[in-house]
Amino acid sequence: MQEELRLSSWLPTTNKEVKIRGWEELDVILFSGDAYVDHPTFGPAVIGRLLESFGLKVAIVPQPNVNDNLQDFVKLGKPRLFFGVTGGCMDPMISNYNANKKRRDKDAYTPNGEIGFRPDYASTVYSKILKEKWPDTPVLIGGIEGSLRRVTHYDYWSDQLMPTILETSKADMLVYGMGEQPLREIVRLLERGVPFNSINTVNQTAILINDENDIPKNKNWEDVEIASHETCLKDKKAYASNFKVIEQESNKLAARRIFQKVGNKMLMINPPYPTMTEAEIDASFDLPYTRLPHPKYNKRGPIPAYEMIKTSINIHRGCFGGCSFCTISAHQGKFIASRSKESILREVDKVANMPDFKGYLSDIGGPSANMYQMKGKVQSICDKCVAPSCISPVICSNLDTSHKPLTELYQAVDSHPKVKKSFIGSGIRHDMLVPEFNKNADAKELDDYTEEVMTKHVSGRLKVAPEHTSDPVLKLMRKPSFSYFHKFKERFDKINLKNKLNLQLIPYFISNHPACEVEDMANLAAETKDMGFQLEQVQGFTPTPMTVATVIYYSGYHPYTLQKVNTPKTRKEKDEQHRFFFWYKDENKAWIKNTLNKLGRQDLLDVLLPKKEEKWRKNKPGKTKNTFNDAVPFNQRKNKVKYKKKRKK
Repeated sequence: MQEELRLSSWLPTTNKEVKIRGWEELDVILFSGDAYVDHPTFGPAVIGRLLESFGLKVAIVPQPNVNDNLQDFVKLGKPRLFFGVTGGCMDPMISNYNANKKRRDKDAYTPNGEIGFRPDYASTVYSKILKEKWPDTPVLIGGIEGSLRRVTHYDYWSDQLMPTILETSKADMLVYGMGEQPLREIVRLLERGVPFNSINTVNQTAILINDENDIPKNKNWEDVEIASHETCLKDKKAYASNFKVIEQESNKLAARRIFQKVGNKMLMINPPYPTMTEAEIDASFDLPYTRLPHPKYNKRGPIPAYEMIKTSINIHRGCFGGCSFCTISAHQGKFIASRSKESILREVDKVANMPDFKGYLSDIGGPSANMYQMKGKVQSICDKCVAPSCISPVICSNLDTSHKPLTELYQAVDSHPKVKKSFIGSGIRHDMLVPEFNKNADAKELDDYTEEVMTKHVSGRLKVAPEHTSDPVLKLMRKPSFSYFHKFKERFDKINLKNKLNLQLIPYFISNHPACEVEDMANLAAETKDMGFQLEQVQGFTPTPMTVATVIYYSGYHPYTLQKVNTPKTRKEKDEQHRFFFWYKDENKAWIKNTLNKLGRQDLLDVLLPKKEEKWRKNKPGKTKNTFNDAVPFNQRKNKVKYKKKRKK
């Protein structure tokens, strides 16, 4: 009896667990590429708990076996309403492969990090099996894989353009973005008796229509048609031009309905819902999660992704950064949906009272840690906006970037008697903490927030992501000038010294990004060395669907200007750019010397590999001065080397 009570706390995953609840029939069965963790950070759990809150009988089949007799796809029978399918919390191709297309040796969403439990293109694989086994039962796909592949997209791993995932998966409907709002309406219509195949005007959904004469009318929506899938296959510029429409409509509060021909069918993507209200997002996080992996995994080992977030608190969704290489806004939206302080503190209390809580919260954050409660000052201005970013090339004058609510939230969390310390593990937008860039903010308020984070919410290292040092590359990335990182470091060093913190600043950078050339990486290496950094946290650009950078990578054109942009693509080009990160390794020195001599960049060579190396140490905790070149900050030198690309004659 005790085991039955324990199992009934989770959504059922087997027939035995269904019977424990006394159910004879299921309303919805979910299939997921992840192990089942009943936690608000895991999308499949959120959707399962949401459907349960509507009074539905919901089960979940995590990581079904696709290599046997496919028993996992029939063991629970046929649901009354529909099957729901997701590849998991990450696109399965990112989960399975690294930037060099090599198989990963760990899957963070599987017990013990074991590999082989998630197929490539999982949503497509699961959906096709379900349609074969249960041809008359609707299949609805969602999650990040569905969101990012909802229209013609470049697939890096197969190196080809692929049509909407609705075509490859044979699913009946796609929900893109965060699924709570559209699913609520879909279930409402189904429970009223509306046939699934007649549901075609719900926001934030997409369907394939076989006959153009059946396109539903909606007087509240304007329509726009983009280049067909077949045109995109023949014309890379047409494919690139599509993305501007897709990105702008995805981020508008009053968006148009998008149409695209795919063979003899028509893809229809309905406009997104308005940003979730505080009450709506609170309701999602307040669902009765156990916050634990299903007991079925107890003997298989820990789930790495869960171990990383089990004491973290997500305080908002969305990101208005709009970075060209990032998929967050494509899935969660540009506008911020913030939870109430009361909802957040309820979750903190729940975590603090869990049996194994040691007093430390691993993260109080979100997609970007410091965007909580930020929104437009005048809503009518936001209503008309089509910009993909609110902070690039400059911070919008209508954006309220006050960090005061966030500072007060941190203090409220830390006041909990069982919380010893709360960390900020999410990425912090350091540029928003620089008054020279964030000109509309109160400089003291920004310093107060920075000092709060540095003195109470960091353990040894503060990680930020300037991403590059080259202004042309940063402009394409929709990131500000690297000069603002210099400004931030000055403030960081000042607070570090004032409070005797001994903290280290760790910057993240990307190589191989569109518009980046070998010389740009040499500039990056020289300037960061000059600042006292010996880089370790680095990564190569990985093209993922639904980003500006990926469109450029495949097509060679910028979707907003349709101007040509060069991108490193070959393994040789990528390796050469990456090597500059590690200028200090002996095996790279001869190559760097030869490369810079060929480029005629003796100035960079003198910085990276001086003939008479001065005593140099990397920037260590507590150091406010660089030990290289007399510690004068690069951007303040009178006779500094201009790290700029030489004009080609």
